[in-house]
Amino acid sequence: MVTVIGNIFAFIGRIIAALLRLIAVPFGALWRVYQSLSVLWKTLIAVAVIGWAGLYGYFVVQTQVWTNFDPDYPAKYAYQSAVTPGEIVEPSKALTSPAAPSASSAESTSPADPTALPAENATGNNDSTTNNAAPSTEPVAPQPAPQMALSQPAGARVCAPSALAEVTAELTDFNVNQNAWVSSMLFYKTGFFGLDWDRTPFLDNKASFQRGVHSAVRRTTIELVDSLGRLRGTSQIDNDLQKARGNMQFREDTWYFGLSPFGPKTPTPSYYRSAIKELRAFNARLEKCEATFDARADNLIQYVDRIASDLGSTSAILKDRSDNYHAGWFDTRADDRFWFAYGQLYAYYGLIRATHSDFKAVLAEKHLDGLWDTMEQQLRSALDMQPTIVSNGRQDAWFTPSHLTTMGFHILRVRSNLVDIRQVLER
Repeated sequence: MVTVIGNIFAFIGRIIAALLRLIAVPFGALWRVYQSLSVLWKTLIAVAVIGWAGLYGYFVVQTQVWTNFDPDYPAKYAYQSAVTPGEIVEPSKALTSPAAPSASSAESTSPADPTALPAENATGNNDSTTNNAAPSTEPVAPQPAPQMALSQPAGARVCAPSALAEVTAELTDFNVNQNAWVSSMLFYKTGFFGLDWDRTPFLDNKASFQRGVHSAVRRTTIELVDSLGRLRGTSQIDNDLQKARGNMQFREDTWYFGLSPFGPKTPTPSYYRSAIKELRAFNARLEKCEATFDARADNLIQYVDRIASDLGSTSAILKDRSDNYHAGWFDTRADDRFWFAYGQLYAYYGLIRATHSDFKAVLAEKHLDGLWDTMEQQLRSALDMQPTIVSNGRQDAWFTPSHLTTMGFHILRVRSNLVDIRQVLER
């Protein structure tokens, strides 16, 4: 057995050596031509080659370094302290006049609990940074609806922002600001000696992951425009969200210059950075009670449907690759499929957690908090899969596992929860 394994590795070594010799042939010819040139041409070519090598090195580093990658990033969005987006979180003095003091305001002056009032204010002001603030169990006056907020003086109104819009902006910032957007980098577009990087087993995992994240972000932006950012789908479309959607839908691989059509272009990351600004502008107006977030059950049903559809499509792609290709460790497209799905789940984990915050009242009314928590746990469990090399073996293989099948299993578990949640919301 040891001899057989040794022969296999020796055969692989001979193949690699032959490939290296094949690659070295044109370089040897170029070196002979270079030696025959004048000093001036040698200097110019040397500068060009050194510059090219430096840029290529930068490209390699950007494909391997995943800055601020953290599967636990959604932990700061705690739905227990959330307020429905657009509702007042800092009422004016007129709403808390001494004529009708609330139980919580009276208790805040008691020496037994000197922190009661600050805790209440913290809970209302920011749903993403107050996880340790326990909600008050005393009865409080009902929060006014968003339309009531518009009747208050402008200087006295502070409304809750949308965690969904915030996470959408943060994920895009993670893709294009905290990391380089790989798919539009020049050396990614030119490929490996003309061979598309997606057809090689290296330097393409981060690009696939980023595209998976972006697919979830793009879907969420569409839903923000079409239903969540307007009243019952009949009011005017929010201008900031409309521009954000257009920028998010821009093609993923545009560099500074292109051939079709020929000429200079605005690169893809610039459009996505504009979308970040527009999403944050929407949230800023929402905090000023100047925008709308329609957190109704039917809008949540529609968004859940869209997520389930996206995950179902990704599951079908994984199944097709897993069923029809069994190259094991040598399937050069399996890693693309895997990391795209991983990126999609990475993004939807945060977006689903944010949805729990924004639709807190709807989910509480339908007693769905437990099922939603279970779905979040399953998403987080899927993100523990981070294989160094993605294998696409047969499902019953003992040496080459099927990472695609395992990822597809996680996706179907999450999708099953989404279907259950939709059925409960429709009752």
